[in-house]
Amino acid sequence: MTYTLLHHTGCSTSRNGLALLEENGIKPEIRKYMNAGDALTVDDLKDIAKKMGDVSPRAFLREKDAKKFEISDTLGDEELFEAMVQNPRLIQRPIGIKDGKAVLGRPIDKLLEIA
Repeated sequence: MTYTLLHHTGCSTSRNGLALLEENGIKPEIRKYMNAGDALTVDDLKDIAKKMGDVSPRAFLREKDAKKFEISDTLGDEELFEAMVQNPRLIQRPIGIKDGKAVLGRPIDKLLEIA
């Protein structure tokens, strides 16, 4: 099955994660989710959360951007998914997806756990 990497070219951690995968012989399908053509939907985000073990979207929320965009700590999961769709900067990266599993690449070595 294909390894998909949710990737943001402007993020050094995301670039390093892609390089790590490639160094290990993994050629992921890249989804540049910050671009309109590759944007994530609420259903995409819910699927990622499920593949991470049925976690809250807070498990892959960029905390510093959540503060910048005044995302309340009391915001429910549904509202948080919507906020992430409206502003993809809120999504932590990189995220690797393969074989029904997803992992946040923080640290980037975690991307190899599902390779």
